[in-house]
Amino acid sequence: MLEALQRIRIEAVECAETPAWSLTDADVEGCLDVVQQGMQALSAVLLHLIHQVDTRGIPATQRTPQTAMWLRERLRMTPTAARRLVRLAKAVDERPGLDQALGAAAVNVEQATAVVDAVEALPSDTGVEVAAKAEAMLLEWAGQFDARQLGVLGRRVLAHVAPEVAEAAEGKAVERDNASAYAARTLSIVPQGDGRVRLSGWLDTEAAAVVSAALEPLCSPRRHVDVGQSPIPDAAGSGTAGSGTAGSGAGAAAEGAGDRAVSDERTFGQRRVDALVEVCRLALNTGQLPDNGGDRPQLTVTVDVNALRAQVGVATLDTGDRLTAAQARRLACDAHLLPAVLDTQGQVLDVGRSRRLVTGAVRRALVLRDRGCAFPSCDRPPRWTEGHHITSWADGGTTSLDNSVLLCGYHHRVIHHTAWHVRLAHDMRPEFIPPVHVDPEQRPRRNLYHRRT
Repeated sequence: MLEALQRIRIEAVECAETPAWSLTDADVEGCLDVVQQGMQALSAVLLHLIHQVDTRGIPATQRTPQTAMWLRERLRMTPTAARRLVRLAKAVDERPGLDQALGAAAVNVEQATAVVDAVEALPSDTGVEVAAKAEAMLLEWAGQFDARQLGVLGRRVLAHVAPEVAEAAEGKAVERDNASAYAARTLSIVPQGDGRVRLSGWLDTEAAAVVSAALEPLCSPRRHVDVGQSPIPDAAGSGTAGSGTAGSGAGAAAEGAGDRAVSDERTFGQRRVDALVEVCRLALNTGQLPDNGGDRPQLTVTVDVNALRAQVGVATLDTGDRLTAAQARRLACDAHLLPAVLDTQGQVLDVGRSRRLVTGAVRRALVLRDRGCAFPSCDRPPRWTEGHHITSWADGGTTSLDNSVLLCGYHHRVIHHTAWHVRLAHDMRPEFIPPVHVDPEQRPRRNLYHRRT
């Protein structure tokens, strides 16, 4: 093995010294794939060797008490990275399927770690057979999802492999997590002595949902301000947002005579701070917030009506975060309930009367269906999206669920100004057709990021 690895190292050095600019586009893509696969196979070798170091007690013979500490010194890595490798090496040794997938480059180290985290987080009474099924399913999903998405799916994998015990286990887990988060909630406001004040803290999911729903309408980069209303002050207190000016021409006219577009050059963090201040100011003065996407600022909570009444089970926010049914009921006390009829696949069947613009009932239906920007691989949440007519309004397209899709601002421009096309598939889910230069076969693509089950 040592001789083979030395040959690989020598050849890798030669490849590193070869100028990449001399490669064709196809060769660049091909080399990239081969390098990635080789790195994953070598990662499997690395984990095998680390496990041998650990089980043989090599660090102890060199007066080092822990394998992670030994790795940190020998390979010059951080303690966190060393501990992660030692843990993963042990898991790979105990899980032949994971070991084989890593060696075959079917998963990378990050995905393998997500699989291990998910399997080890299963309830202790799950059983070996269920754990094996969960691992196999996550390894299969690894061909479609990155490590972060696998982590999300891993928290719900029990519902796929053992649905008879998943509901009770999920309810307990959500209740435990939310109770812990609520107990750890904190907020600090600390003057720094130089004119700045540091605001920091932790919120539980329910509290964060309320705060975010109030802040987002005020910190959107595309916010429109009434002519008669003072916009958020800039750093100089001049009464304008950043260095922006009012819109003009057709673009401004399209917004209507009663408002103007504000060019906002603040960072996202600056917008959020200003939004927090303005929320507090509005609460003190009027108690009102501006419109957001045609609706009043609101939380979108999806929950079975029977679970809502009985206060058992789990509810889901539009961000994908989960609440207990009891928390959803508490939020619903002062809320205007907007019923949505779903079928067994989660498809929206009826949300009430449609409108000309993609707002109100139609937008709420799109949020339930698309969960965010529907363009492949985009992770933008619903609050950062716009409704797009698949068949344009000018060409006779209707404003309906069957003719609309949620897109973020960037991908909205992509659909309008490039050769990408969007349509609804037979299951009424959006899919996108890439141009020929992206995929000569023009195979339809979907957004898998927002997948929840």
